[in-house]
Amino acid sequence: MSDSLAIENYEIVNDHLLVSFSDTSESMVSLKSLRERCPCASCIGETDALGNLYKGPDPVLNASSYQINGLQPVGYYGLRPFWKDGHNTGIYTGDLLKKLSG
Repeated sequence: MSDSLAIENYEIVNDHLLVSFSDTSESMVSLKSLRERCPCASCIGETDALGNLYKGPDPVLNASSYQINGLQPVGYYGLRPFWKDGHNTGIYTGDLLKKLSG
């Protein structure tokens, strides 16, 4: 079992994501911050067994890049946003959301 913070509830309010966690804490993260810190392999890269980093080109962000069409829960541990510019591969864990709100 993971020690990651479980996400209990979430909602978009204006340009922020509000999240409540299983430990009764809450976080608020701006959509701009959320998008600019996308954890997917295309945005931050991934390493192979030899330590080589593979990364896609830096995304070209515009106004629709910071707007969300929807959010999908991923188990109890994460959220997957569907951005209006079509990007949807990032999964934000409870721990990452807590860190981004700090």
